[in-house]
Amino acid sequence: MSVATLSDTYRPSEDEEFMNARQREYFRRKLDAWKDEILRESRGTLDTLQEESTNHPDMADRASSESDRALELRTRDRQRKLISKINAALKRLEDGTYGYCEETGDPIGLARLDARPIATLSLEAQEMHERREKVYRDD
Repeated sequence: MSVATLSDTYRPSEDEEFMNARQREYFRRKLDAWKDEILRESRGTLDTLQEESTNHPDMADRASSESDRALELRTRDRQRKLISKINAALKRLEDGTYGYCEETGDPIGLARLDARPIATLSLEAQEMHERREKVYRDD
């Protein structure tokens, strides 16, 4: 499908065939834009960390700076993991498995994919997974 044929106002609809070419292109664009945004933020984080690598003579300033730095690094680690999930979703788009539940093979649903484009489980399978997780966690 030509990228030019997908308008900026297009939204996937339940009236269409699930994961048709337009929907796949829509989600590819959404995932690529999300990934680009995260990478842009990461570069900003690196620039900020490099600029703030000064040694603060005041202990409170140093502690505050180190706390800020640790928070930035944790955020960056979460972003790295998210990029990995985005890349996996892009790969599923390429191999034709995107949009289908990994456990049941059923369509995940357009609303869920639009809200969480990296979803790998249908809402029902996700809820079941969370219930099982809660049961084992309470033991």
